[in-house]
Amino acid sequence: MLRTWFEIPLWQRVLTALLLGVLTGYSWGPDAESIKWIGDFFIKSIKMLVVPLIFFSLVSGVAAIGDLRKLGAVGGRAMLLFVVTGQIAVWLGLGLGTFFAPGAGVDTSAIQKGATPEPNPTTAVDMILSIVPESPVQVMADVAVLPLIVFSLLVGIGILMAKEEGEPVQKIFDSGAVVMQKVTMVVMELTPFGVFALMAWVAGTLGLDALLSLAKLVALNYAGCLLIIFVMYSAMIKFLAKLPVRDFFRGIIDAMAVSYSTASSNATLPVTLRCAERNLGVSNSVAAFVISLGATVNMNGTAMYLGLATLFGAQIFGVDLTLGQYFLISILATLGAVGAAGIPGAGLIMMALVFGAVGVPLETIAFVAGVDRIMDMMRTTTNVSGDAAVATTVAVMTGEIDTVEMKSADDV
Repeated sequence: MLRTWFEIPLWQRVLTALLLGVLTGYSWGPDAESIKWIGDFFIKSIKMLVVPLIFFSLVSGVAAIGDLRKLGAVGGRAMLLFVVTGQIAVWLGLGLGTFFAPGAGVDTSAIQKGATPEPNPTTAVDMILSIVPESPVQVMADVAVLPLIVFSLLVGIGILMAKEEGEPVQKIFDSGAVVMQKVTMVVMELTPFGVFALMAWVAGTLGLDALLSLAKLVALNYAGCLLIIFVMYSAMIKFLAKLPVRDFFRGIIDAMAVSYSTASSNATLPVTLRCAERNLGVSNSVAAFVISLGATVNMNGTAMYLGLATLFGAQIFGVDLTLGQYFLISILATLGAVGAAGIPGAGLIMMALVFGAVGVPLETIAFVAGVDRIMDMMRTTTNVSGDAAVATTVAVMTGEIDTVEMKSADDV
């Protein structure tokens, strides 16, 4: 029986749990709150992973560059494109959340939630000083995410500067990143049970309004991802790489299909590399470097969604966000997406990072957990398409692309 359970793909188990949870909640009514503790257990398990996952993933990702000199011709251009497109993506999510307000109109008076933390009023100088950790250990204990990210980046740069002497430490962080991905996959096995309990609670306590808001959130997630893929990436290929947009998408269609079905950038990595080299004509050195780095740091779909989901939670629970907090969300969503593992469900873990920083209740995760897999598939397709787009653009800029090979691949 247990073996049969694990043979079923996780996304199928999650969707089944979602439907059963909704039916159970409708039939049980408000009493469904009695099983909410199962969902709370799942959310606490997610929160447990935030600090170690960010720390190991970011340090490993920076150290994976291999040589500070690579940050010049290839790495510098790639990182610039990753950062700029990430910021555009998160502001797109914030824009969609602001104008379409997917969380507005949901009556949450029946929910007993913890006190919403009041964000501390800080000046620009205070915010700059706060990103420098006085004690990295204390930062980790307090889950102070922004200084944790800064410290992680500095450790990664330190490993690069140490060169051969830093290799043993790099291996530790590489192994730690792999271990944390495995731990994340173990926690994700709890998803069907957490989703069942949380959806039963949502449906039983809040009724149809909450489910309609979730449907709107899913629709906005897909709309945002499609805009990123077919507007932002198309513009990058057309105006920066100066290549035919249709040929580009025809060349990466296999990677897009695999990423949508697996919801994993890491699982799609070999296919993305093959598409970039064989179909797009990107040189092996550029493709291997940029796409491998992109699988860790280029998460535009996730960044867009973190911005959208934060506003969704703020609207549901009546949290007013200032313009300064919008900018904080844009920074944390971009950097949080960098720290997200390239595996299914990692976006849920990053939510705890962003929500806590701007005072959005973590109960928001209970709303979105049930439909996260559906959205994760589209976000991953966006992330993988972005890896290929940046690799192609950088290859053109550095003269490391064979456009004849791209055309010949299109004729096959």
